Amino acid sequence: VCRRRRSLTPREQHQSWTDDLPLCQMCGVGTAPNCVYGPDGKGTQSHTNEDGHLRFRGEDGCFLYGVFNGYDGSRVASFASQCLTAELLLGQLNSSHTDNDVRRILTQAFDVVEKSYFETIDDALAEKANLSNYLPPHNENVSFHHSSQSQKVQDRLKELEQEVSGGATAVVALILNNKLYIANVGTNRALLCKSSSDGQNQVLQIGRPHSTDNEDELQRLAALGVDSARVRQAGQIAGQSSTRRLGDYPVKFNYNEIDLLSAAKTRPIIAEPEIHGSQSLDSVTGFLLLMSEGLINALESAHGPEQANQEIVAMVAAELAQQSSLEAAAQSVVDRIKRLHHDVYVSGRQRATYCSRHEDMTLLIRTLNYTLADGALTPTQGGRIYPVSVPYSNSQSTSKTSVTLSLVMPSQGTLTNGTNTASTLEEGTPTPGQSPTATLQSTNTQTQSSSSSSGDGSLFRQRGSQAAQPDETGRVPPYVDFSQFYRLWGSDHSDGQSTQGGLGPQ
Repeated sequence: VCRRRRSLTPREQHQSWTDDLPLCQMCGVGTAPNCVYGPDGKGTQSHTNEDGHLRFRGEDGCFLYGVFNGYDGSRVASFASQCLTAELLLGQLNSSHTDNDVRRILTQAFDVVEKSYFETIDDALAEKANLSNYLPPHNENVSFHHSSQSQKVQDRLKELEQEVSGGATAVVALILNNKLYIANVGTNRALLCKSSSDGQNQVLQIGRPHSTDNEDELQRLAALGVDSARVRQAGQIAGQSSTRRLGDYPVKFNYNEIDLLSAAKTRPIIAEPEIHGSQSLDSVTGFLLLMSEGLINALESAHGPEQANQEIVAMVAAELAQQSSLEAAAQSVVDRIKRLHHDVYVSGRQRATYCSRHEDMTLLIRTLNYTLADGALTPTQGGRIYPVSVPYSNSQSTSKTSVTLSLVMPSQGTLTNGTNTASTLEEGTPTPGQSPTATLQSTNTQTQSSSSSSGDGSLFRQRGSQAAQPDETGRVPPYVDFSQFYRLWGSDHSDGQSTQGGLGPQ
């Protein structure tokens, strides 16, 4: 499809491909542009937003979602999102397809996107090669007339260089026959959160990023003759941490000129997706998250990578419990991560050095049989759920310390109209004296390491509907008793490090 319509301009092509497709209403997207902080903590945007996303409802119970992280321009991300939609939702998929059919069609679609994109820059590449012949060799003296000509040529070459460079990574989710398929190229992330009737949230990261510390990817590169130890040490290939990407002409076609890749026997950086699924969504209640690399990195820079998945799920669950629209919930989560990241930078604390800038951020939430709040009321008489960051240690991943991942803020009396609404985080209606708790169990499909935390909410003492009154500085007296939390945590980590990690009153 992408190639058949080449006679139209890209914009006309794109619009004609996807114009009539309905957007999915069970989905919300939040975004934030990149940001570099100055010494005063003020942020400035260093380039236009290069992320992209898609969320369409096809025919025959088919849904398509994607998040694209573009770099060196947004051309590849926007081309890929348009072209993939055209390759997957214009009749190619139907409910009679088997898992193998779906995987084959997905892989094929990514291949067409890659080839079609390079076709769109053919003319620019030809002009670039042609103009390069007009530049005089460096050591020749040139007349004034020639020097102004060669300046024009150089300017045009710079424009063309920009036109042909740039790439994107992609994570795509397809739902067909109520089965979920994830296709991933690069370093974005897909999380599936399943809520069970007892209030447990199981968090499943589907697949691992294709990055310079992915063992399978390093082995793949080593088999091509690349020195994988050097790649791991460098942490980046031509400015990006991904080992699979869409586009990026210089890396795909001139890899022998790139020091790290020059020994490769064939093209080392590929656009082939890794496909996971199908995973049945029958009787699943919860949500699917697609996150761009920029969003993940911002949260991990601010709080460390150990609990990032659980934290983001807790934030999403909290926002879904109080927002009436998915769009508002997704945007609130992105805004919250942006604030967290900024606050760590201005705090000057240990992790501040990692937080001087962040890239574009995109979060896509797709609910699965999940009822949203009505917006007016939230659990516990209008109380507001705030996720709590939980100290975490890899060596203690089997620890059964009781830790709950949310607490409820008592609301001001004016919000209360005497009714309780059920928390979407767990079954049943919480009573005013008891705060609802969302407990999380995390499983990584690759490493099979699972850690679970459960609790009875006793760590967070709540003062019912007596709203705390702010003092003259606008602060409220503390109303959460963390003493049991510190005691449990300390006994679990009794290696003399209890003062590390920002524990206890600062």
